[in-house]
Parts: sequence; structure tokens; C-alpha cells
Amino acid sequence: MTAMFDLAELEAAAEIVHAAFPPTQTYAWPLLAARLGTEIWVKHENLTPTGAFKVRGGLTYFARNRGGPGVVSATRGNHGQSLAYAGAKSGVPVTIIVPRGNSVEKNAAMRALGANLVEHGEDFEAARDHAQMLAQRDGLVFAPSFHPDLVVGVATYALEMFRAAPPLDVVYVPIGLGSGICGAILTRDLLGLKTEIVGVQSTGADSYAQSFRAGHVIETNRADTLADGMATRKPDADAFAIIKAGASRIVTVSDDEVAAAMRAYWTDTHHLAEGAGAAPLAAALQDADRLKGKKVRVVLSGGNVDLALFRDWVGG
Repeated sequence: MTAMFDLAELEAAAEIVHAAFPPTQTYAWPLLAARLGTEIWVKHENLTPTGAFKVRGGLTYFARNRGGPGVVSATRGNHGQSLAYAGAKSGVPVTIIVPRGNSVEKNAAMRALGANLVEHGEDFEAARDHAQMLAQRDGLVFAPSFHPDLVVGVATYALEMFRAAPPLDVVYVPIGLGSGICGAILTRDLLGLKTEIVGVQSTGADSYAQSFRAGHVIETNRADTLADGMATRKPDADAFAIIKAGASRIVTVSDDEVAAAMRAYWTDTHHLAEGAGAAPLAAALQDADRLKGKKVRVVLSGGNVDLALFRDWVGG
């Protein structure tokens, strides 16, 4: 597998990120350990300035791609907040396309960060197609959700994660389009660690899981999950190549299992997790029997969930 970056580039990206905010915390929560039955550490990416790990990628992307007439991209929320936040710091206009019915509160956050928000299409893929059309029509730069400059920035969470705790046996990472898990895989390999990395998807949006089993990219015709950060139908080919080579397996979790993990985060740590952010804990709980005696880490990738959805989904 060819690395997308070397350790020097990763360290440089960390300097860019840490100029905006300090490393996020990693905690070993006793109540979660009691629930899982083994030692478990949480990487709190819900504590970034946008409430999710993606902001790391946005900061690095704009630091490496200064200027231009403007940037356009598609998102379900966290990628868009990342670009809006970083674009505002760089003085570059950002247009974000979201599917109709997208998270009300994520939309509000993107607007508050300065993005020109446009609703188009019924799902992420339709929004992405529209963003690419606008880039060609209006001479804007299209910023994909998976790009080397984004991945090296996102990977700074993994650099912090692997250096912040004793050597770990296994890490669970959610998969949307793949920057988070690819950042973890590439960083682990650069540091020469043997930690097992497990991807997590929704049972209703399992394109990467199906692709992993088949050994090649499989596009699905649906992304049926309340965890919008994992609601993608078409794997990125470059991301899949890294995941195929470096992940041990992909676990799928139901929305009910994710809701239970969100409740566990709230009761055991008093932290709010969005669906994708809670999915790694849901997968670890599903794997509890095979994790006995192991040191486990889960990535709480974000905490951006609408209050109404949290109340209806988790409280139901």
C-alpha cells in the first residue's frame, strides 16, 4: 500500500491543526469499562471547535490550497462545517450543498460559520453531483469528502490518539466516506504499531462492508440510517484500497444499537454523541465477548445531533 503522506507531513499538519485548537482529550471511562467488560479509552473528537473530527481536514486543506474564487462541496454536515470554519479563517468563500431534509441544526451551524448553504437532492450522492456541476459552471474549486490534503489533516487525531495512551490492541472507527479510518490506518503504519483497526458502518448503509467482503467496490442503492455521518452509498475507490489493505474487518451496527451506545455515552460519561460518533462504541459492545482482556479504543468522532432526533431516537 502506498502511503498518502509521510510522518514529516503528518507532523506539519498537526502544527496547522494545533494552531487553531489543542489536541482533544482521550479518557478511560470506568463506567464504560464496566459496561464493556474490559479497558476502554475514548478519543473525544466531539470536543473540536466544530464538534467533530473533520475540522482537522478542513484546516489542512485550506492551508495547502490558499486563494481561489471559492470552494464548493457536498455534505451531510461535519465536512461542511469543517470547510466553512477553515474557509472563514482563510478568507475563502465556501458554498455547501446538502440534501433536502438534512439536519436542521447542522445546516444552521454551517450558515453561522459563513457558508452559503444550498439544499439539493434526496441524498448525499445527489448533493455531491450538484456541487460538482456548480464547480464547473461557476469556476469554483470542488472539495471532495476524501482527498489527500483532508486525510493528512484528519489523521492528526490518530497521531494524538496513538501517542496519548498505552499501546492498544484494537481501535474502532466509523466509516462515512473513509477519511477517519484511513487516517488511523496510515498513522498506525507510519508509527510502526500493530493495533488492530476495525471499521464500523450501519446495517442500513453498508457499502464499505459489502465491498470489504467482496474485495472490490460495491455501490448500494440505499443509505437507510439515522446516523447521517455514515449514510453513503458509494465507497471512494482510494479510501477503499487503504481500508482493504489495513483494516482487519468492518462491523455493521443497527440504529437500535447506535441509540443504545448514545444513551451509554450520556449516562456513563455525560457526553453527547451523534450517530456516527456512537457507532464505534456500539460495535465494541457487539464484540464484547471477543474483547475480554484487551485494551480498546473507540473514536467518538462527533457530537452534532439535532435535539429532536436525539430525543426521538435515543429516548424512544
